[in-house]
Amino acid sequence: MLRTLRLALAALAILGIPALTSAKDRDVSIGLQAAITSMDPHYHNLSPNNSMMLHVFEPLIKRDANQKLVPGLATSWKALDDLTWEFKLRKNVRFHDGSPFTADDVAFTLKRVPNVPNSPSSFATFTKPIVDVKVVDPHTIVFKTAATHVLLPSDLASVMIISKLHGEKAATEDYNSGKAAIGTGPYKLAEYVPNQRVVLKANYGYWGGEEPWDKVTFKILTNAAARVAALLSGDVQMIETVPTADIAKLSADKKYALVDKVSNRVIYVHLNQRTDTSPPYVTGKDGKPLPKNPLKDARVRKALSISINRQAIADRVMEKRSVPAGQLLPEFFFGTSKKLQPAKYDPEGAKKLLADAGYPGGFALTVHGTNNRYINDDKIAQAIAQFYSRIGIDTKVETMPASVYFSRATKGEFGYMLLGWGTESGEQGSSLRSLLATYDTAKGMGVTNRARYSNPELDALISEAMSTIDDKKREGLIQKAAEIAMNDTALIPIHYEVSTWGTEKGFRYTPRTDQYTLAMGLKPGK
Repeated sequence: MLRTLRLALAALAILGIPALTSAKDRDVSIGLQAAITSMDPHYHNLSPNNSMMLHVFEPLIKRDANQKLVPGLATSWKALDDLTWEFKLRKNVRFHDGSPFTADDVAFTLKRVPNVPNSPSSFATFTKPIVDVKVVDPHTIVFKTAATHVLLPSDLASVMIISKLHGEKAATEDYNSGKAAIGTGPYKLAEYVPNQRVVLKANYGYWGGEEPWDKVTFKILTNAAARVAALLSGDVQMIETVPTADIAKLSADKKYALVDKVSNRVIYVHLNQRTDTSPPYVTGKDGKPLPKNPLKDARVRKALSISINRQAIADRVMEKRSVPAGQLLPEFFFGTSKKLQPAKYDPEGAKKLLADAGYPGGFALTVHGTNNRYINDDKIAQAIAQFYSRIGIDTKVETMPASVYFSRATKGEFGYMLLGWGTESGEQGSSLRSLLATYDTAKGMGVTNRARYSNPELDALISEAMSTIDDKKREGLIQKAAEIAMNDTALIPIHYEVSTWGTEKGFRYTPRTDQYTLAMGLKPGK
């Protein structure tokens, strides 16, 4: 009887007839650590946004909890030749308003992605390789690339497909209001209140099967104590990013369940190399600009790296909830090198390197970072400052909300930038392409290279890897590129976050390496 009612409601939705009653009454609330900056799926390439978008919209290809590619709106894909990819699309899929999903929606989506006004972090890097799109029939589409691009399926897993019908005249504001937020996903957008909450309602008749929740409320709880308090009070049934200080207490309480996983997110430092003279907030100890930019000297960069005690940060600041990093991804990901281990803590060696570089007495800098985006981000910045003080660098710390920090960092307003990066592709080549390739928006290279580090040898290896079809050869190229970058201290990797989710008893969550918090992964449990 209940199943019949749900099917009837789905039929009414397709016909545009509102249902008078809900088919089920299963509500759940989830506490999030970071704000959702927009409900436009192509506006801001930011992990919290991307996680939320997967509820309402869908890509052609999805990723499972370990970031393995699995069919989404496309049932299959294959390379017809070095420059041509064919995707077969899923049939009988409808948008939330009942209109059919077809290849025209995909073509429209790819045209829109690089043209979203005022995007603080564009998705264009994922579509740049495509130079031609051909709609063969409603459920077959062919992409042509300018050069061999083996990561195209992975790239398209980051692009949410939107409705051409609702998107042709829509602006970002129309997605935020819900007017244009018409996807094919398992949930419909009911309400978006910036910095407060996102409310979703079940999409009955969803092609992928019915979800157990009628209504999901995501509450933005950036304060760690408030997030835990919400779980303890029953205001939410699950929270992400359980504070490290509360893990032991919650683990010992049978009313709650915790799950965790080593993530794909590396916490790292970008060192501003945009200018030949002092970058912002890097000066002599007298506060005056330096004649040269010390961060462009590999010896200085290495000194700044080896003077950080990564194990101490992992043990004390992170309370053993992180893994010291020597490259951009943990070793179990594709393209990582076993030759790259976390830099050994060596303050005396750091002092010698500074002296060799012409800074025997050190200099002054400010560590800039967020205070509400990554696990213990403010504490990490403070710890790094203490390590630098020990080698003669006068160090200040300034942290701020992510909403302010990222836009300023992207403009190059800081010299020393503490950041985080989660590699959605699941391979290190993508990280190198985004973070360390020479900045070139036309080629989609170095799009998140805030430091403007540039190394032609590295660029050549990345480009070759991106066009190499043979997996074994490609992995070798990526490993070599990573070794060159890390040995040059192109950036300073600190650690990989271990993600922890907490739920009330009676719920179970499937942890993910991409750190996404998905209502689809939350189930009633025993």
